Amino acid sequence: MAIITLPYRYLERLTGADKETILQRLPMIGSEVERVEDDHADVEFFPNRPDLFSVEGVARAMRGFLEIETGLPSYTVQPSGISFSVDPNLSDIRPFLGSAVITGVSFDEESIVSVMGLQEALHWAVGRGRSKVAIGIHDLDAVTPPFRYIASPRTRRFVPLDFDREMSMDEILSEHPKGRDYAGIVKNFPLFPLIVDANDNVLSFPPIINGELTRVTEKTHNILLDTTGTDAKAVTMAVNIICTAMADGGATIGSVEINGRRVPSLAPSERTVSVRECCDLLGIELSAQGIAQLLEKMRFAAQPAGKGNVRVQVPCYRADIMHDWDIFEDVAIAYGYDRFPARISETFTIGSAHPARVLGGTVRAILAGLGFLEMMPFTLTNERVLYDMMQRPRSSLPLCIMHPISEEHTVIRTDILPLLMEMLQANRHRELPQKLFATGDVVEGLVTSQKVAGVSCHASADFSEAYACMDALAHELSLVYSVAESADPAFIGGRRGDVRVNGRTVGVFGEVHPAVLNAFELEHPVAAFELDLTAVPGYCVPSDIP
Repeated sequence: MAIITLPYRYLERLTGADKETILQRLPMIGSEVERVEDDHADVEFFPNRPDLFSVEGVARAMRGFLEIETGLPSYTVQPSGISFSVDPNLSDIRPFLGSAVITGVSFDEESIVSVMGLQEALHWAVGRGRSKVAIGIHDLDAVTPPFRYIASPRTRRFVPLDFDREMSMDEILSEHPKGRDYAGIVKNFPLFPLIVDANDNVLSFPPIINGELTRVTEKTHNILLDTTGTDAKAVTMAVNIICTAMADGGATIGSVEINGRRVPSLAPSERTVSVRECCDLLGIELSAQGIAQLLEKMRFAAQPAGKGNVRVQVPCYRADIMHDWDIFEDVAIAYGYDRFPARISETFTIGSAHPARVLGGTVRAILAGLGFLEMMPFTLTNERVLYDMMQRPRSSLPLCIMHPISEEHTVIRTDILPLLMEMLQANRHRELPQKLFATGDVVEGLVTSQKVAGVSCHASADFSEAYACMDALAHELSLVYSVAESADPAFIGGRRGDVRVNGRTVGVFGEVHPAVLNAFELEHPVAAFELDLTAVPGYCVPSDIP
């Protein structure tokens, strides 16, 4: 969720309404007012509406919702005469570039804060922490077109933002705060992406940091926008959102030629939706004209298309419109959720907890009683963490993600213990002892089941502690088991044991191997255990689990 600061003076000027009216009606468009201060309010928006991550975007939406200005906003794009060339060597590094020229900017403190806040919010919501999209905003008057987006040697030097000395790109990754934060995105490439002007001055080292040369201040009147990334659609959407927000703030948008292709267009897309489908989904009766009028409040262009359809033009900044039902949601918002009649559901059911969730609750209570603190690691991980860092051979069991958004999240977890080791790594500078556990779903092949794992990290952690914790857990779960010598390479030989139930290995415990500790950068011993909960008496085992 994104929290946006809305200064009253700037918001009222852009909206044309008083702050009391705006704050009263804001929750009805899908937001939550977090704090109301003397000069501003902090408002939380869902991540599916990045167009609302700026004061300008909120004002545009509220003008429509309050019926001050309805219908599709019109954005004119004039050719700027400025061009970009893209180095083919970037095709395997960061291949996509979007850009625009924004002129006639009148910055004050509030508008600068708004655009910089929008930039960072888009890095999070659209850019996946800059890995998918990174945005640069530059003072155009400080550089000379045409511009080049190149794959540069890592030794190239320039002055990064907020520094007063030249640094190499490798030095930026290790010494600059932004470099340390985002180095993982580019550090393994032999060449680094770089944006330079006609005089070879550096504008930006995407996705890490801009150059100090093009810093934006209140004296800036003309802006060059660049967006780079690994997804063409996301790059275009980021450009559209920033350009339209700044146009709503009074600026003029100019297009840029990138390898002969002119961007951005800011033109709306078009789709035709069914009146009957909309009414059935919302449970209210509306005419084609009524739906069109409601959509005009939400800043669409809409008109009846025959008796049973509505033709809708979708603004270029609406990243969330992917299905007709997204249009119908805006119809409901404009109609007013407070106007929907409340009635008892025609379907009456009595719910109950799933047996796996009941078992999970029991496990949590047991381990909390043993002094462990519960963690909730991600379900997605990667084979390097699951197997390589644990010294375990790779398996064919992980369910792979077809189109992963990063190298860190490529498979669904088959075990929980490696993710707890990651937790210890992330907290290795915290005080000891650290006793952590996690329980939840794992997927092996196409079979979903539940496991529990625990780790204890301190100077005296050993095999005896791991055995004692496993035994206490099994006893409280009424699990009758035997122990066999284990060959799990994640643990030290002679200090590890397998948990056996009815001839099946269902768990392991012991003292974690030093090589695994080194892989996770841990300096203290770790006692650990993991148990397959399908072995617990009463668990409903699917037929495809052996």
